[in-house]
Amino acid sequence: MMELLHEWLIAPFDYGFMRRAAVAGLALSLAAPPMGVFLMLRGMSLIGDAMAHAILPGVALGFLLAGFSLPAMSLGGVLSGLLIAVLAGSVSQMTGHREDSAMASFFLISLAAGVMLVSLGGSSVDLTHVLFGSILAVNSTALVLIAAISSVIVITLALIFRALVVECLDPLFLRGQGKQGSLVHGIFLGLVVLNLTAGFQTLGTLMAVGLMMLPATTARFWSKRLEGLIIIAIMLAVFASLGGLLLSYHLSVPSGPAIILLAGVGYVLSALLGRHHSLRAKLRRHAVPLGTPETH
Repeated sequence: MMELLHEWLIAPFDYGFMRRAAVAGLALSLAAPPMGVFLMLRGMSLIGDAMAHAILPGVALGFLLAGFSLPAMSLGGVLSGLLIAVLAGSVSQMTGHREDSAMASFFLISLAAGVMLVSLGGSSVDLTHVLFGSILAVNSTALVLIAAISSVIVITLALIFRALVVECLDPLFLRGQGKQGSLVHGIFLGLVVLNLTAGFQTLGTLMAVGLMMLPATTARFWSKRLEGLIIIAIMLAVFASLGGLLLSYHLSVPSGPAIILLAGVGYVLSALLGRHHSLRAKLRRHAVPLGTPETH
């Protein structure tokens, strides 16, 4: 039994590419889920998806200019994402349209432009690599960059943590602070862009948002406290990353989709069996007779 467990759970990580993929997955699992939790609490869940598409033109431009150079593609992705965020905010302020509507419009434009750029300068294999990533192909340079970006995100998030909590609980108060509220909002969107840029090398631009949002939305079924949401989301992301790599190794399936699908399975099971807002919790409430205190 122990030999079987070792063969399935430990032996795959004897290979260097699996160890590098695992470290990259763990780094992203520490940085991405807290961002997803705050996006969810701020009612901006779909903004993460929009920003994932917003970095695509910059990534594609970096690819056209320097090939598969991670620093060039990452720099292009950051600049592109920040530009789209600024443009969406500017259009929202000038026209009075909601920021999420402006962001949705720009992300569609960005997606089309990015796909067009990659298609013009590369093959379908290149397009697939940029869109869907390849965590098993992460090299030492990519690993250092991913770890550095994840560290910057975690440290910055810790510094603005209190302001983000205030904005989630009382957004009108922080907006009333004028420039401080705008600064916090801008830094937060910048962190989202950085996180997605770190994730595109491993999961691709189209699925990097999955590791950010799925663990966060899944955690909502198990906790109502912010600390609990963040801790559970990180644990779920770590499980999905390592479990997805193992599934990819043993079943010979793409690693990125395996990670996101495993996180998706966690979401579905939590929606059915979680402690809060799940089908089980709803049935349990209906089963408690009137006048009888519900036990927890």
